[in-house]
Amino acid sequence: MAEENSTAPQMKMSVLAQFVRDMSFENMVAQKGLASAEVQPDIQVQVSLDARKRTQDFQYDIVTKFKVTSKNKVNNDTLFLLELDYGGIFHVEGVPDEQLHPFLLIECPRLLFPFVRRIISDVTRDGGFPPLNIDTVDFVALYRQEMTRRAQVPAN
Repeated sequence: MAEENSTAPQMKMSVLAQFVRDMSFENMVAQKGLASAEVQPDIQVQVSLDARKRTQDFQYDIVTKFKVTSKNKVNNDTLFLLELDYGGIFHVEGVPDEQLHPFLLIECPRLLFPFVRRIISDVTRDGGFPPLNIDTVDFVALYRQEMTRRAQVPAN
């Protein structure tokens, strides 16, 4: 058994770069002058993921896309809208082919998430709202939901 472990390829992963690919923040309160005596924010966070092979061996682009919408529960007015596409370039070696897809869409976004959370917090604070610290994203559940959705879509 020790011999099997020594011949198994060693998994290697490193983050080569991280970057904001696209970001927008719209403060509807400031733009439209929305005035309500009572504000009860309702915040919705949508997350999507994308992974692409780069031309270099063992390198992948991973992009996490967050859309955060805050609406007032009292009158359904939009308070703010934040869209953030945050990417990373990863070097991944030694992951078996059948495990590569889930690895890229679960483990890589997990490493990017703390930076995304910080950007969202800073942007909402700098945009005139209390800093928003979004809940941790369960990337395993997100991956499973996407695989279930893809399985239900008929092939053309």
